[in-house]
Amino acid sequence: MVDGDMQKLDNEKYDEFEKSTSPSTNIEKQDDNGFHNKKFSITETILLVIIALIIGFSFGGIVLTRSNSQELSILKDNYLKEFIKNYNYVLDNYYDTIDKQELIDGAISGMMESLGDPYSVYFDENESDNFSITLDGSYKGIGVQIIKDEKTKYMLITSVFKNSPASISGLKAGDYIVEIDGKDTKDMQANEVSDMIRNSNIKNLKMKLLRGDEYIDVVLDSDTVVLNSVLSKTYEKNSKKIGYIYIGIFASNTYEQFKDELNKLEKEKIDALIIDVRDNTGGHLTSVDGILDLFLNSNQVMYKFSQNNVITETKGTGNDNKTYPIVLLGNENSASASEVLIAGLKENLDCKLIGKKTYGKGTVQKLVDLSDGTKYKITIKKWLTPKGNWINDTKGIEPDIEVELSEKYMTTGLDEDDSQLQEALDYISK
Repeated sequence: MVDGDMQKLDNEKYDEFEKSTSPSTNIEKQDDNGFHNKKFSITETILLVIIALIIGFSFGGIVLTRSNSQELSILKDNYLKEFIKNYNYVLDNYYDTIDKQELIDGAISGMMESLGDPYSVYFDENESDNFSITLDGSYKGIGVQIIKDEKTKYMLITSVFKNSPASISGLKAGDYIVEIDGKDTKDMQANEVSDMIRNSNIKNLKMKLLRGDEYIDVVLDSDTVVLNSVLSKTYEKNSKKIGYIYIGIFASNTYEQFKDELNKLEKEKIDALIIDVRDNTGGHLTSVDGILDLFLNSNQVMYKFSQNNVITETKGTGNDNKTYPIVLLGNENSASASEVLIAGLKENLDCKLIGKKTYGKGTVQKLVDLSDGTKYKITIKKWLTPKGNWINDTKGIEPDIEVELSEKYMTTGLDEDDSQLQEALDYISK
């Protein structure tokens, strides 16, 4: 979660503010780069980061300012003195050219690593871009997801986003991108193709596609692409109309999408609601706040924070509870912000959780933008359930009804083979 938030699972997924795009495929971009390879000792790391703070990096958009007395106090710090001494020594004595920005970036990366916290992480520029796209819920581009096809060496379009420039221009999943503005893209990496798209003409972007055996020329405009993180549908079971809402991630625009879908379902006069956060690894806490406010009133606690042994609570701002029953679907990959939502509804409204025990991430991260376009996130506090429980590590949130996901569903992907969904429909319809 990030004071706004996110989730990191297996060091790849989100962290109540983290990267949900898979390692092999990205939105108009594949990140083939890891963290900086340059290594620093912990001492170098701490020293370099201190100088980074002195020269004016911002924390969460808040510029650090200090009075003269505070600055004087810092300069008397022995760790800072040690840093300044060695920072200057490295600049003056290293045998080759030094990029100061890379030095600082490497230092911050090393500092995050030295904390030993899997959720305090540095993002290089490519990782930062992907991270921002997913959490912002929108980006400037054409609206395709691509992956390199090792057989043809061209970029294969794996999906086209609804109502995007690519969709409007007729691009389809399965098309190969062979040229952009007349330049052949064979043997390029996904991040190179992505950069070409982003850095080319915003208007009249020319692309040559290979569809089957046919080459197709298209001209399209780059525009703001909105990513949908919410979908809804209805089911009929035991003469009941049951609404279903799936939340893929808690992006900046997830609350508005959820509210719109819920309004549609309520206009259809649903008798019950299923909220599915399976495989949702987190996102912005503010999005969870908005969703919980749709169900909780001002007397109910949404969650609590624990920081420096001081516990504070956040209450809902709504004025009415829903009258229909609600069931939650979760699994071992439901983490962070997803767990905040589950706990808030479960402990206030006695909503039943069906599926598997959740991941167990009870910390909150703050996202920090650096001047060169990179970012890092750092754990700043714990979050607790409304009843004060800390679900961190292996504890998670236990389901009220434990159901294994059927192997058949993993093959077919059909709703009727989704054993967890079917259990939820059966339970709530009765």
